[in-house]
Amino acid sequence: MAENVSTTRDRFLTAATELMRRQGYAATSVKQLTAAAGAPIGSLYHHFPEGKQQVAAAALRTSGAVYIQLLPLLMDPYDDLREAIPAAFAAAAEDLERSGWMNMCPVGTVAGEIADSEPALREVAAEVITSWIDQGTAYFVRRGLSPEVARELLIAMLSALEGAFILSRTLRSATPLHAAGRALAAHVDSMTGRGSAGKTPEPGADVGERTR
Repeated sequence: MAENVSTTRDRFLTAATELMRRQGYAATSVKQLTAAAGAPIGSLYHHFPEGKQQVAAAALRTSGAVYIQLLPLLMDPYDDLREAIPAAFAAAAEDLERSGWMNMCPVGTVAGEIADSEPALREVAAEVITSWIDQGTAYFVRRGLSPEVARELLIAMLSALEGAFILSRTLRSATPLHAAGRALAAHVDSMTGRGSAGKTPEPGADVGERTR
């Protein structure tokens, strides 16, 4: 019984994630959620007594925790961040086109839509994005960057990625994602103040020092 309950709840989260990444929060109805999850409406309110908003909040947190794991998955194969960054953006472009130009993650779609209309969900989206920044910063620190530079690079990547998603979805073109990836890669040296970003610095080198 516990396994079935867990599976039903997970189906609602998956349904909410897919619907919101495709059409946002407002356009997603309870009827659509139950149909996509293959479960009765009573089951939705059993797992999520507060209804659609509670499902959406849980889906944002769950999907957000999954999507940040793509950072090391896509970038670990490359020793040099100048290669890793455009490769990650290229992978995002490929997945976006293959999905029929749906946003890769519902967090960005919902965050822009409900920033003023749904304060509770805005707080959830902010919580997820803050978590991304913290975890992404820690990742780049492990790659040899100073905390300050790592945080700035991560925020720049998120900003470029979300903006490129909007342009790519609107234009039905992967060009914005590829361009954003190349621009960030070219910017790495100026952010780190070294000539070979992403590589282990020499002993005593301050990887956070910037060129002035």
